[in-house]
Amino acid sequence: MLEKVFERILYSARWLLAPIYLGLSFALLALAIKFFQEIVHVLPHIFETSEMDLVLLVLSLIDISLVGGLLVMVMFSGYENFVSQIDLDDNDDKLSWLGKLDTGSLKNKVAASIVAISSIHLLKIFMNADKIENDKLLWYVAIHLTFVLSAFAMGMLDKLTRHDK
Repeated sequence: MLEKVFERILYSARWLLAPIYLGLSFALLALAIKFFQEIVHVLPHIFETSEMDLVLLVLSLIDISLVGGLLVMVMFSGYENFVSQIDLDDNDDKLSWLGKLDTGSLKNKVAASIVAISSIHLLKIFMNADKIENDKLLWYVAIHLTFVLSAFAMGMLDKLTRHDK
């Protein structure tokens, strides 16, 4: 009896994650505001903006969109994997991957997104390489390669563990 009550309480505790996923939606809103703030900021000066600055801005916008997509993936698949299934009507716009991402797949997608975001940051840094010290450039590359190798290793481990099943 006591064990059953304990297990019910423990199982119900998963709902403590729900406000965290809701909080991520506010982070997504903040990213959207920042995205449009950047666009509104540059539009009045578009003819005075250098091509290099415009490319850097576009890279920043791509970076924001990748982080936004990552937030959506984590919110929805995390909620579905740990809290409750999302029930949508058949006529709603349902994301094709919804309900199909397990924690291992999510982990790999998060790692791949981090590599993509890091790549954009590295590209932005290289576009301003003349203003950055060589030792700092080396650190940026080393950190990026760490992300790449970590994502690769996680993918290989996931492949090996799924193959054994």
